[in-house]
Amino acid sequence: MTTAQPTTLTRPWRKSSHSTGGNDCVEVAQAGTSCLVRDSKNPDGACLAVRPKAWAAFTGGIKHGAYGGGGGS
Repeated sequence: MTTAQPTTLTRPWRKSSHSTGGNDCVEVAQAGTSCLVRDSKNPDGACLAVRPKAWAAFTGGIKHGAYGGGGGS
């Protein structure tokens, strides 16, 4: 589900510590009980709202190589 920018973030936007510092990644924030995901190249654009359990499962899959990226540490 995409959503307009939230009015109140309970945790600010942040990038992965593995980010190269450019605008070629996603950023994540928290608003209430939703994890918000947006494209760092378009911070004023729409964002995706997902439940925390779904976000944890997705990032856990990335860490374990479930999506073909070889995993990270």
